[in-house]
Amino acid sequence: MRDELSQAYAEYLIGTYDSPDRLVLNAYFRRGHIAGGFRNWWRELNGNDDDLDNAHLMRLAGRFSRRVRAYGKKEGIPVIDCKPGQRKAEIAKQYRPQEPEFVGVFAILVGRASAPTWDVKRHKEGYIQNLASKYRYVNHYYFHIVDPEWGHVTIGVSGHPPFRAQVILNGHEYLSCQARKAGLELGQVDNCFTQVGDDTDLAQMADTLCSSDAVGPLRQVCERWLYSSCLCFALPLADQQRTNFRYDYSIFQLEYSRNLIFARGSQMEQLFEALLDRTRRKIDIKRLKTIFGSKRRPYCWAGNKPPRLEVVTERPQYNLTIFKIHFGKMTLKL
Repeated sequence: MRDELSQAYAEYLIGTYDSPDRLVLNAYFRRGHIAGGFRNWWRELNGNDDDLDNAHLMRLAGRFSRRVRAYGKKEGIPVIDCKPGQRKAEIAKQYRPQEPEFVGVFAILVGRASAPTWDVKRHKEGYIQNLASKYRYVNHYYFHIVDPEWGHVTIGVSGHPPFRAQVILNGHEYLSCQARKAGLELGQVDNCFTQVGDDTDLAQMADTLCSSDAVGPLRQVCERWLYSSCLCFALPLADQQRTNFRYDYSIFQLEYSRNLIFARGSQMEQLFEALLDRTRRKIDIKRLKTIFGSKRRPYCWAGNKPPRLEVVTERPQYNLTIFKIHFGKMTLKL
């Protein structure tokens, strides 16, 4: 379905395509988030729950960390501890291999984030008195992977049981990989296509991500890496199979991208400048700060830092300018 902007400027366009851009999936072990289910799984893992206590849970998280770091040292994969506020995606780009045939993990970043963990309270006589789920800030391990179908894939896994994970995918990375396999010529800068050989073929590829048929490829890319390259540091494959540790998935975040392909770059630039002028007239910077939460009454801050407000200009090529406007966790890219 075409929007009003596309219809108004249809005579200047040679094609359009719609595609998900950033796609984040939650991966969770359903049984492990229920007290009775987690206790039952622990019995299957160790034979009984006599050693189900906070010390053994922390020991399991420590083993995850030691194995990840030992693996990175052995395979020459950088394991980087990140400070709060650092942009992990930008750090990982520096280590991405340039060889087109490379497939696998190329960097592991470690950062702290909130995740569900289990707190065990035992009676003085030894039996479990209470098993409660609590959210704590714990280490997460972000595995940066080059996948043959999806390009750059990031999987973040909590180091504490029940090992909740997030799978971060990029729709433009997927289209780039599929276009390369089909022999379609694409010019790409960062996350933007600057040249399209055949817009019809590209639109057809993009449609596969917008249909219900995308569920299959999404599940395949998750299961291709989650168990064998991420969870294996906490649970060997044999223990995963023996205890039937399997992830279910849900959509956490989806960014939808509508792309207009202009016949001439000068016409696109003229339209772009006109849209900016109209926006500046109707909504000034002061009002934008209020809408996006940068301006609030003093009592609303309650000790919190103001959200990020920044305008960044990037020029990856002499004839291309990218504007990024950051409002807190929201980014507008033009």
